[in-house]
Amino acid sequence: MVGHLHDAVEHEPEEPGRRAPRSLGAAFDVVAVAASAGGIGALGYLLEGLPATFPASVVVVQHLDPRHRSLMADILRRRTRLAVAQARVGDQLVPGKVFIAPPDRHLLVNADGTLSLTQSELVHFVRPSADLLFESVAASYKDRAIAVVLTGTGSDGSMGVGAIKKMGGTVIAQDKESAEFSGMPAAAINTGNVDFVLPLDEIAPALVELVVEAMAE
Repeated sequence: MVGHLHDAVEHEPEEPGRRAPRSLGAAFDVVAVAASAGGIGALGYLLEGLPATFPASVVVVQHLDPRHRSLMADILRRRTRLAVAQARVGDQLVPGKVFIAPPDRHLLVNADGTLSLTQSELVHFVRPSADLLFESVAASYKDRAIAVVLTGTGSDGSMGVGAIKKMGGTVIAQDKESAEFSGMPAAAINTGNVDFVLPLDEIAPALVELVVEAMAE
């Protein structure tokens, strides 16, 4: 696999000295996933391939219409054995659970592993922003974070993958052949900060290999 796979913020007060919790039996603690156009189908396929015992938390930014209530958690819940929930202020990352950014809110991961939501300005014309999610995950989990960029238009995530790489994390992008819309993954790939470019059907197995099997070696 190596070489081929190879500003008003809603939050709860952090306690001094709290640090991002570690996931037992995992080489990585959190997988941050970004998607836009075509993303709900791609996310469902990806999550379907993760085992119920997947030992890392998953946080998701999917660009959604802010005018409507999101049913995304309900849709994805039918596709995966993992627990799925729309993120709320103060939620604590839990291994094997998927947290989805609500419409029109940026999702941030704090240093103690809790979640914050913000309605600060749009980034790359979108809110929620994959860039902000990736940057917060990189700051909180450093080399124990994985970023995944799936199908989508635009360039959201292309700045954030640089933060993930700078802190020693790992970046995966969907290849253009399997992406319904290749703009977002292509923008990430063009930064030179992507470790693995994979078809959609290989991303879940790659995550299992990175998160679970690497820990056993």
